[in-house]
Amino acid sequence: MKLDISQLSTTLVTRLKPVVRYRILFFVLLVVGLYAYLVVQINQATSVQPATNQPLISTKKSLKVDESTVQQLEQLQDNSVSVQSLFNEARTNPFE
Repeated sequence: MKLDISQLSTTLVTRLKPVVRYRILFFVLLVVGLYAYLVVQINQATSVQPATNQPLISTKKSLKVDESTVQQLEQLQDNSVSVQSLFNEARTNPFE
């Protein structure tokens, strides 16, 4: 049985006619299936427990300021009125 290209297209059209009626249903089922797959993947990703033998990713080191720098800043604060107001303002509202 040899089929030509013209015969193939007509054969496909006749065979797919009953299926075309349900194209909206197939599309809705496809979308629902994709959402279900997405929900399952998210559920699996949120329930994964970390391994106990893995070390912590990183620990933050605390900043160390030299004592001489702290003393110098305190001396400057004590000597200047404008610096005192600047320090007080920075203490009360650090985001400005």
